[in-house]
Order: sequence, then C-alpha cells, then structure tokens
Amino acid sequence: MSTEGVDAVIVGAGVVGLAVARALALGGREVIVLESESTIGTGTSSRNSEVIHAGIYYPPGSLKARLCVAGRRALYPFLAEHGVAHRRCGKLIVATDPNQVPGLERFHAQAKANGVADLRVLSAREARALEPRLACVAALESPSTGIVDSHAFMLGLRGDAEAHGAAIAFRSPLLVGHIENGAIELEVGGRERLRLLARAVVNSAGLFAQDVARSIEGFPAERIPPAHYCKGNYFSLSGRSPFSRLV
Repeated sequence: MSTEGVDAVIVGAGVVGLAVARALALGGREVIVLESESTIGTGTSSRNSEVIHAGIYYPPGSLKARLCVAGRRALYPFLAEHGVAHRRCGKLIVATDPNQVPGLERFHAQAKANGVADLRVLSAREARALEPRLACVAALESPSTGIVDSHAFMLGLRGDAEAHGAAIAFRSPLLVGHIENGAIELEVGGRERLRLLARAVVNSAGLFAQDVARSIEGFPAERIPPAHYCKGNYFSLSGRSPFSRLV
C-alpha cells in the first residue's frame, strides 16, 4: 500500500465538507476530500428544507446564532454570483391566537440580539395584505429568509474547490487512522487502498462524524460529543401553494 502526503483531508463531501474544501483551496492549501459514496451530498445534505434562515431562533451569543447570521449574509451574494437557483421570498411567523403574541415578541427581541434587524411586526390586517389566505392575529415578517436549490449550491462549492486544486475521491471511505508526530495517518478504502499522511483532517461526516472521530487512534475520546438523533417529517402539497412566502 502506497503512502501519499497531503496538506489537508476533508472527510465527507456534503455541504459542510465542500464549503471547507473550497475555503482551504482558495487559501492555497492542498486538499483531498474523501467521500464514501459515488457523488456529493447524498447524506444529511440531501435531506433538508432548503431554507435560508435569517438567524431568529438560536440563543443570543451562541455559535449557531453567530454562524447562521454570518452565513446568511455571505450566502446570497455567493448564490447570485454562481447562478444558483434561490429566492429571497421572506417568511411570516404567525400567532394564531392572542396567547401566542408574547411568543412573537420574544422572537423579535431574540432576533435583534442576534443581529437580525429587519423583522417587522404586523397586525392581522397587514399580514393578510401580504398573504390573503392566512389566518392569524399577528405576525412577524422576516424579509431576509429565503429558499435555495441545495444541490446546485453544493455544485457551486465543488466547482470553486476543484478550480483551485482540490480533489474529491469518491467511493473512498476512511477506514482507520492514527495521530503520530504531529501528523494524521489515514487508511482509505475503495478499489485501491491508499494511505494518506495529512497535516490536518477536517471531520465533516455528518451523522457518521462520531464514528470517524472514534476511528482515529489518538483522538481524545472525551472530545467526541454524544450523538442526538432527531426525526424530521415532511409533507407534500398537491396543487399550488396558497402562500407566496414561507409561513
């Protein structure tokens, strides 16, 4: 089995792995992305709502809040520049009875604390002027919420990464690894096994990230967070949607 040296290895070619690969490649780093499947984005990245969130719901000061707001601000220019299908359609967060109005007020205050300054409080009449089929007593309008073609977004990330020298190895699962003398040695499966000696490894394996971390000998077990699985349910609508915005 041959051994090759590389600056950075990304494990997982989902949206996070591709974004990291793009950033490192644009920074002049030598990058290889390992993907166990035959194409990009077949795991968690293919199972999402494709919503561009404004950054309303996360606790102020949290990493999620900061990254959501910064990511949304960076995402729209990227999508426009790369011709990725998207729409800044906006969203209405609604109260359907008076008891829910204080919840809207809390969301409004939390959004402001997160740096989301464009929310607008709407009366029932103002909300119905935007969405005539909507039944509510009050609403918050989030004009910076949008939707995106997530696969086209990943293709844009992949194109930038590869244009700057990154390589993606498909059908190449990470088998084991170990840390030695400041480098990480990885054994990669597939049609022809390969050993990579990397200066840096980024674990972007989604639901399998904990398994990947545990497979690298020498990585501290206490640094591996527990997995918390949640099941999402999606419903399909027959016919045209009665709304032009997310609700």
